[in-house]
Amino acid sequence: MGFGREDNHTAVQSVLQLLNKQSPLSLKQEKFCNTACVERFLKAKGKSVKKAAKHLRNCLSWRDSFATDHLMADEFSHELAEGMAYVAGHDHELRPVMIFRIRQDYQKFHSQKLFNRLLVFTLEVAIQTMAKNVEQFVILFDAGFFKSAGGFMNMLVGSLKIIADYYPRRLHKAFVIDPPSLFSYFWKGVRAFVELSGITITVSTAEWEESLGFDASPPPSRRLGSSSSRFSFTVSHHLDARKPWYLSLSSESKSSAGRRISHLNARSLSFASTPAISPGSLSFASTPMLSSLFLRRGRAERSSESFAPFVRFYRRPYCEIIYRSKIIRRSQQVSHSQRCSLQI
Repeated sequence: MGFGREDNHTAVQSVLQLLNKQSPLSLKQEKFCNTACVERFLKAKGKSVKKAAKHLRNCLSWRDSFATDHLMADEFSHELAEGMAYVAGHDHELRPVMIFRIRQDYQKFHSQKLFNRLLVFTLEVAIQTMAKNVEQFVILFDAGFFKSAGGFMNMLVGSLKIIADYYPRRLHKAFVIDPPSLFSYFWKGVRAFVELSGITITVSTAEWEESLGFDASPPPSRRLGSSSSRFSFTVSHHLDARKPWYLSLSSESKSSAGRRISHLNARSLSFASTPAISPGSLSFASTPMLSSLFLRRGRAERSSESFAPFVRFYRRPYCEIIYRSKIIRRSQQVSHSQRCSLQI
């Protein structure tokens, strides 16, 4: 049974009273613990005032120790230049859409703490760009650069835990795009222990391009250089491109291969294509594997439909200048807030 407006107001005041009883809130913490914030923590804890107050107190302590208000863009110059994590825009409900394109070798040269700081910085930028009545955001995790399912799983689960613990009721949906081949098996084993697994959806670009009617052929591109005698790295400047980069065969090997390799199909070239099946030859009573195949296809179609509103963000090329303009506005708001706190 839900709360009425008066009951909800009473619950919010009760949470704030508990927080101040434990230790008085600072001016910065009071500003953070507005009515909308406390309501999100109450909803996350089933309207329990004590649980919500404890959760919110832990969040405030974490924000102080993590220094979320002091995260600056200069700390992530390389990540911003490469477009590893950024706010790509806002959907039709004005929710900010974030894209994370982390390469597998990033974890080799950077600590988990640094990635967590990059994650939180991007989340804070997204929240600062929200309209007044918007509370949630969307995240697209592009896993196409990962070959290790375990490595990507660690990054994904860690990210979802931070969001669940310190940004409750903020995540609208999370999409995992083109994960490594063994990811589904790992995900089945851990999703029961991941709080936000119910709104985390796995999507394959090959499936949604086919179901949504996109042209799978790579767009016209300009070669910038080659790294081997067989493959060359090309960058597309076409605005409708799936991504502004893909791998293509060099001229020396075109005669023997005759087709291009993109990041979308590079992993699938080593497998034989599924043979066509005549509809009249299907018998679900005698072929349970085919029944399972069509069930998986149905889930893939539903995933493609839910991902359809966010395809334009995924395909849009990253522009560092546009994103930095959003960061500058956040920095101005943070510095103004800090000046006001000092004056008071």
